[in-house]
Amino acid sequence: MENIPKDRGSLCAAWHTNGLIDPLGIMLAHPKEFVMGGRHDLVTRPVLSFWTRRLAVQPVVRKAELLRGGCSEEEATNLNGRSLITLASGISSGFGCVLFPEGTSHDLPHMIRFRTGPMRTVLAAAAIAKGSGKNCPVLQPVGLHFRVRHHYRTDMWVEFSDPYFLPEDDIPEDLIEAVQKREWVEPPGDLVRSLRDGLRPQLLPITPNASSWDEHGAFHLIAQLESRKNKRPLNTWRKEVLAAREVRDRFQTELEGEDSKPVKIEHPIVDAAKEIHSQLQRRKLDGRDLDASGRKLRIGNPLRGVGFCIKTSLMAALLPAFLLSLSPQLILGRFLGDRTDEGVDARTTYQFLAAMFGSLLLWPFFALIGTWMVWANSGSISDLLSLDATAMFGGGQTSQILSLVVLYVVMFPLFWLSGRMFGFWWDGYVDARKAFSRLSAGSQYKQNLEQRLQALSSELKSFSKR
Repeated sequence: MENIPKDRGSLCAAWHTNGLIDPLGIMLAHPKEFVMGGRHDLVTRPVLSFWTRRLAVQPVVRKAELLRGGCSEEEATNLNGRSLITLASGISSGFGCVLFPEGTSHDLPHMIRFRTGPMRTVLAAAAIAKGSGKNCPVLQPVGLHFRVRHHYRTDMWVEFSDPYFLPEDDIPEDLIEAVQKREWVEPPGDLVRSLRDGLRPQLLPITPNASSWDEHGAFHLIAQLESRKNKRPLNTWRKEVLAAREVRDRFQTELEGEDSKPVKIEHPIVDAAKEIHSQLQRRKLDGRDLDASGRKLRIGNPLRGVGFCIKTSLMAALLPAFLLSLSPQLILGRFLGDRTDEGVDARTTYQFLAAMFGSLLLWPFFALIGTWMVWANSGSISDLLSLDATAMFGGGQTSQILSLVVLYVVMFPLFWLSGRMFGFWWDGYVDARKAFSRLSAGSQYKQNLEQRLQALSSELKSFSKR
């Protein structure tokens, strides 16, 4: 937070790997209010458009959509101009904004080619601010770090790097005059490209920037082994990300190759770590599952099993409310996420939309069903709990109606509580599943893993003495 200027607007620029979860994470972590822009189909899709238009999301037609048809190039230029000038006005007034230079979400462990939209927008915002005597906004590089980006309840850290200040003196007067009249004029191409090329080195260090996800996993494994050796446990995701970054920077001789992709690291330590990482991944394990010596799998804490049993009991009590309110959304989110052809990164977008809009649109109907179920089974519930939920205010007809209204209203916090409890239970379930995976690993698997870990630890020790 200390890297975010408080006296001016900021356009957050980040790599884009997790669909709508990326901007949502940035907006929740950023202290400022936001103006929002996004691909134009966000304001044309059924249901979603109702909310995006009321949130004043500014649509942008990308070249990919233009090639698919739907509007002419002239119409796209006019629409984009209006959207970008609106975003620029908000940024110049001190609001935050998030745009992704890559222009699309992807599954790669490194950034892809940059587009110019964010640079053009922030230059227009700087021109408006300069013409109005306000502080010039900044480009705010943001690192988005997910443990497994498409997993439910995964670890996430939003990192705000040092702001990238704009070349105010290079902003031409004709651009300042045009944007003051709310007319979109393209900033000078050389200035846009210079800003784009200057931003990329700011973002590279705060992304995984690896040639493969296995290589990225190897960095995290080495970081876990070194933390055990130095007796500095990586007990937060933030610490693990920073430690893995140090490992990457130690072995990576250059950030990017000639094709703007990270060069594959050819080093025996990294190769050995990749093999161990893959072996752990086959049982859905990682470096956190090693013991304090880093030489074998840890056994686990039996007290965590007691905690999981308590969570399971509480979840079982709330299971009817959960099945009624949230299971349809889970099924819908899983169905939409699995059938998309937009890649793994799009799964979370569909699941997020199913969860959010499902709660808004479906819970009122589910609350009616829940109230009816309580009313229809009031006799059995009364025998079980010694409480007649339909006669909380007396036995008259008016009192019964009032009781049903109260039941209906109570359904909503009950649905919410069941969802929260499911999240806590899921955390315990994941821990229990990993503990079972460690305990059920065969002797051959453990022996092979221990030999590899022993060899890797020896290589790391020799490497550190050089």
